[in-house]
Amino acid sequence: MVSTDWKTDLRQRGYRLTPQRQLVLEAVDTLEHATPDDILCEVRRTASGVNISTVYRTLELLEELGLVSHAHLGHGAPTYHLADRHHHIHLVCRDCTDVIEADVEVVAEFTAKLRDSFGFETDMKHFAIFGRCAGCTAKAASGETGRASSTEVSGSER
Repeated sequence: MVSTDWKTDLRQRGYRLTPQRQLVLEAVDTLEHATPDDILCEVRRTASGVNISTVYRTLELLEELGLVSHAHLGHGAPTYHLADRHHHIHLVCRDCTDVIEADVEVVAEFTAKLRDSFGFETDMKHFAIFGRCAGCTAKAASGETGRASSTEVSGSER
């Protein structure tokens, strides 16, 4: 569903909420961490005439305007999610490819050490850590194979 905030945000910056922008925003909202190709497939369910160039141009504009954010979660295309969601890092399971969103508080000590030691300010919204999720770790320990389900982790669940 279209957020009136999107319409307001775009208008305040001198842009309109065109049907294509609306569809791309809705797809990003629905799919969460989606590649441009995933977003195109979702958009084409409603508007078959939209092409990949339109999706890329729209994502670029929406990111410049601060409405969406991207992260590189592997060797493929970047994935996009709404920027107004909580700040988080991405934990990517190498076995099942699920993405777990962990609150940036989980890495607060790490980012503080980078700042103190190197004067380096981190941008954690583009940060991904690769490993194995709890479900895949348990399956590997028991000798099973297959896809495990994902969970979301907050800073307080460390």
